[in-house]
Amino acid sequence: MDALVRLLQLLVLLLTLPLHLLALLGCWQPLCKMCFPYLMAALTAKCNRKMESKKQQLFIQIKGLAGASGKVSLLELGCGTGANFQFYPAGCRITCLDPNPHFEKLLTKSMAENRHLQYERFVVASGEDMKGLADGCMDVVVRTPV
Repeated sequence: MDALVRLLQLLVLLLTLPLHLLALLGCWQPLCKMCFPYLMAALTAKCNRKMESKKQQLFIQIKGLAGASGKVSLLELGCGTGANFQFYPAGCRITCLDPNPHFEKLLTKSMAENRHLQYERFVVASGEDMKGLADGCMDVVVRTPV
C-alpha cells in the first residue's frame, strides 16, 4: 500500500511540474492574475442563471436605502466582473473594489451593459485595506461569493 501511495505522489508531482517551474520562474502569479478574470466571467454567467431569483430578492432591498436624491452609494467588495450589476436597482452609484487590476476591463464592459447604474470608480485594493475610500462615504456595502 505504501508503494502505491508513493507512486501516486510521484505521479501528481510530475503532472504539476510545469506549474512548479512557472512558480519558480515567477511567471505563475502574473499569469493567474491575467487569466482568472476570464475564467470568472464564464463561471459568473452560469452562477447568475442559477441564483437569479435569490439575488433579485436580496438586492431589491437596496432601493429602500435611497436618500432624497434617489441615489444610493454602493461599494462592492471583490466586484470581479460585475456579476451583481444587473440586479442592483436604478440610480445606484457603484464604487468597485478588487485586488486584481485585470478585472477592470471586464468590469467596464459590464457597466456599459448596465446603464441603469452610475459607475463611480474602480479601486485596486483588498477589502482589508480601503485607505482609498473615506469613512462613512457609502450607503451600502455588498460582498457576494460570485
